[in-house]
Amino acid sequence: MKKNLLTYTACLLCMLLLSFCNQQDSNDRHKEVIAEVPALEPLTTETAVDVLTAYAKQHPDSLAVISTRHGDIKVRLYKDTPLHRANFVRLTKAGFYNEGEFYRVVKGFAVQGGDSDNRKMKQGSYKIPQEFNRRYIHKKGALAMARYGDERNPDKESSSHNFYIVQGGPLTAAEIRAYEAQHGIQYTPAQAKLYQTLGGVPSLDTEYTVFGEVVEGLDVVDKIAEEPVDGTKWPKELVTHKITMVKE
Repeated sequence: MKKNLLTYTACLLCMLLLSFCNQQDSNDRHKEVIAEVPALEPLTTETAVDVLTAYAKQHPDSLAVISTRHGDIKVRLYKDTPLHRANFVRLTKAGFYNEGEFYRVVKGFAVQGGDSDNRKMKQGSYKIPQEFNRRYIHKKGALAMARYGDERNPDKESSSHNFYIVQGGPLTAAEIRAYEAQHGIQYTPAQAKLYQTLGGVPSLDTEYTVFGEVVEGLDVVDKIAEEPVDGTKWPKELVTHKITMVKE
């Protein structure tokens, strides 16, 4: 009887020890998962350029997926708009955009995302210097950053987090020539053809920084553009988004 009691006690101790070890392993794994999500250090306009320049060198990512209830939109970020690319990647990897939504929808123009009334994460108050590049136009599917108007923002610096994807429609050759005269630019034959066939919004060229483009999922952009909206162009039913960086 005494021998059986000792055996039972030893077995019980082993079971308790095993349970503790399993729980400790679970806690350790949980800590590892949490550690994979970096804290988002708030930036200021004074610190943004230095931080984003350093971040761009350490994080060469250029492909992201924007997931919505309408499907996925895959976007490629341009490496020759380094500050905007780094900013988008930084916010994405920190999980900032997972608290956002497409909050402004203007059919035939653009769908705008990045913000939300329900966001808890803070990114700081800063702007990004414009990185205009004549190679990149506001064709349908162009990814660009929103900004304040010229009166408040004469240098046309970009928002810290609000982005938009162009929808737009095809234009005539006469309309394209009118926009060239208005902005003092000349489109290449290839760019003019894109506006005539694919479509876009040339009135935004030289006004906002284009830093990427949709490579898959233009149909999803069209579906979002069809959302019923209220008087402020906010969708009546939330169109939340989650953004992840993916391998090339």
